[in-house]
Amino acid sequence: MRQTNDRVLVRKVLSGNGDAFRNLIEDYQRLVAHVVFRMVNNRADREDLCQEIFIRVYQNLGGFQFKSKLSTWIARVAFNTCSNYLDKKKCPLYDDLTPEDHSIEDVMSDGCGPEEFAISADIAERIHEEIAELPTAYRTILTLYHLDEMTYREIGEITNLPEGTVKSYLFRARKQLKDRLLKKYCVEELWD
Repeated sequence: MRQTNDRVLVRKVLSGNGDAFRNLIEDYQRLVAHVVFRMVNNRADREDLCQEIFIRVYQNLGGFQFKSKLSTWIARVAFNTCSNYLDKKKCPLYDDLTPEDHSIEDVMSDGCGPEEFAISADIAERIHEEIAELPTAYRTILTLYHLDEMTYREIGEITNLPEGTVKSYLFRARKQLKDRLLKKYCVEELWD
């Protein structure tokens, strides 16, 4: 169903429908942001890169042949654009995502009290901090697999890695993350 909707959307964009392109951006901005935010440190550059990615998507959409999902193709454009940016700038790779700010209404609507929300936010912050310390390939693959729910094949297409390597990197990323969390938080808390 999604691929059929994507075909219709692409056809509309290619026919010059501006609303369709806005819909495409809205549908895939989260995916693009995940890739960009995992790879690029500078906040101002992140925004510019997101815009550049959608410009490239628009410019190259006519060549998209639906041999993969549209989401995979867009993530690949994002990954390549960020890689090219980093090669040019020789910038450090970094992820500084922080837990989103939430209002008291958000906390209460989640069905948990302020104490549970604070604990959950603290855990999320710790996990984000530890993910930021992982190698870029591991961070990117973790994000694409767990947050964007992509398959090994799709991630392989995006990162230009064989499926087996994607599986291996995902396994290693999870192991490193688990080890880092256990070492840093569980052991420290035993001594407090």
